[in-house]
Amino acid sequence: MSDGAVLHVKGRVLLGPGDDQVRDELWVVGGRITYTRPPGAREARTVEGWALPGLVDAHCHVGLDAHGAVPDEVAEKQALTDREAGALLLRDAGSPADTRWTDDREDLPKIIRAGRHIARTRRYIRNYAHEIEPGDLVAYVDREARRGDGWVKLVGDWIDRDLGDLSACWPREAAAAAIARAHELGARVTAHCFAEDSLRDLVESGIDCIEHATGLTEDLIPLFAERGVAIVPTLVNIATFPSLAAGGEGRFPRWSAHMRRLHERRYDTVRAARDAGIPVYVGTDAGGSLPHGLVAAEVAELVKAGIPPVEALSATAWGARSWLGRPGLEEGAPADLVVYETDPRADVRVLAAPRRVVLNGRVVG
Repeated sequence: MSDGAVLHVKGRVLLGPGDDQVRDELWVVGGRITYTRPPGAREARTVEGWALPGLVDAHCHVGLDAHGAVPDEVAEKQALTDREAGALLLRDAGSPADTRWTDDREDLPKIIRAGRHIARTRRYIRNYAHEIEPGDLVAYVDREARRGDGWVKLVGDWIDRDLGDLSACWPREAAAAAIARAHELGARVTAHCFAEDSLRDLVESGIDCIEHATGLTEDLIPLFAERGVAIVPTLVNIATFPSLAAGGEGRFPRWSAHMRRLHERRYDTVRAARDAGIPVYVGTDAGGSLPHGLVAAEVAELVKAGIPPVEALSATAWGARSWLGRPGLEEGAPADLVVYETDPRADVRVLAAPRRVVLNGRVVG
């Protein structure tokens, strides 16, 4: 802990998913993890239970609500809600708000930013994105790659009002050039994609991740697996598709029917992706129309889809942190961890009730 106090976490410390990756205790000194008993151990505060690395929400939006950017005090409440749920590492998958100020707050989750969404003109939610045409895509990807924390977020498809259905937003050539530019700058690229027809072009153009991925089909799944493209299904968000479809039925019946089909096969889609070896990670899409703090619900949804519990747990813990290039519970890592009453590997529902939350070595919940 940064004030010099020592914290002792004992019981079961889960360094990974296997039984051979369990320790009986760890210590926190100066806000960092050690497995060596330190001086002052007798005066340490003790926390007992099953310890996991701080959970990951790999698709959320701090600083955003249904209407656009929110004031800092609202963004703070969003981040604190995630913290209370045990989500201590957030990949902010697009926001018009500047949340850099949170980096100076040791009591708030760490955020990996993708800059602001980049969308086609009049093809996304108002006040969310840069809305541009294909000829400007490379320039805007360059800009957001420099502003973000190693990620760029495209809107790959959205409703075309003339067509009355979802359709791809970017010509393949424009997408390929933009993704190549992001990679030149050391950034990875992800894209919002609900439907089928944008996926092949984006994957063959070198994209790194697809958000939602409800349009994955049998012919596309091998391509994703071959290229190692990850998906973040956001099943708690996909659950809203029936109500969205009902709201659009009058004006866009074709779109509404499409959204219902995507919803109906959502669990089959995720299970087929996992079975093919596609990396799957936990994300909630919180901060638009959904509240924050839903990480446990999303893990439970992955299990319901047919992903084994330990794999679903890894998708928000060890595997997710590795994918994002952030440490877990290894020696010297920042002490960001969550402690539970029982083994979350046995029942992921325990994630909904953290016993203690430790962030930067301080017990904050």
